[in-house]
Amino acid sequence: MAGRLEGKVALITGGCSGIGLGTAELFLAEGAKIIAADLQDEKGKVLEQRFPGRLAYARCDVTRDADIAAACAIAKTEFGGLDVLFNNAGIAGMPGGVAEINAEGWDAIFALLVRGPALGMHHALPLMKARGKGSIINTASIAGLQAGWGPIAYSTAKAAVVHMTRCAAAELSPQGIRVNAICPGLIATSIFGTAIGLPRAAADQMAARVAENAAVAQPIKKPGLPEDIARAALYLASDDSAFVTGIHLVVDGGITVGSRHAWDPSAGSPFAQIFGFSAEEMAAAAVLPRQG
Repeated sequence: MAGRLEGKVALITGGCSGIGLGTAELFLAEGAKIIAADLQDEKGKVLEQRFPGRLAYARCDVTRDADIAAACAIAKTEFGGLDVLFNNAGIAGMPGGVAEINAEGWDAIFALLVRGPALGMHHALPLMKARGKGSIINTASIAGLQAGWGPIAYSTAKAAVVHMTRCAAAELSPQGIRVNAICPGLIATSIFGTAIGLPRAAADQMAARVAENAAVAQPIKKPGLPEDIARAALYLASDDSAFVTGIHLVVDGGITVGSRHAWDPSAGSPFAQIFGFSAEEMAAAAVLPRQG
């Protein structure tokens, strides 16, 4: 039985670890050929050895226009073209809020998280037009939808990715190219460790701690894992989503469905706090028939 991406070529930025690696492995299992664009050369070499003839590593800093262009060129020279672009590379970047903002850090995170995907789409466009269709997937975040899930620069950049996705989806629809975003929640990757300044090895280990503890923060009682985002990316990359463009698909274990009291009975009701009701009074009010 053919895989859902049989015969397709996909370029994944940040493809050597975390969400990018999980997606590369799943796409390969579904029949795709992969260009893994990243800055982790050793991991890239290991991937090429694991998947000879099916995966090519491209050293790529997505803040450099020439690197993105070169990665897209590899898709053409190695595998004949490009069908799927997953703009996934990212870090949390400059920590803190308004008081901690500096121009250099702000510009760096926007270059990585917003300009990088924009240039990725720019360089992928001719290859996808040659195919007559394509699928572009951008990694956004729940931090781009609600306050409180990331530093201000990161959160603002991810909000920009959501809207950029809509704009690109509208513009590229005449070429048969679909553009969608994924908004991950708490996913067990190294991004949390790098956000607090840990070196790469220690940040990779911290992902295991996130997996152990994140489930208590959300309605779905399992940790968010890279494969959860990979499955969403597979849907958006494949013809299963042929009628879908311009959306942001939230994959967060339900953490953004509402405040904690909506899904955790132990959290208590905000109405009780506001009006000074006891838990017993709130429970009784919940079963009383409405009057009038």
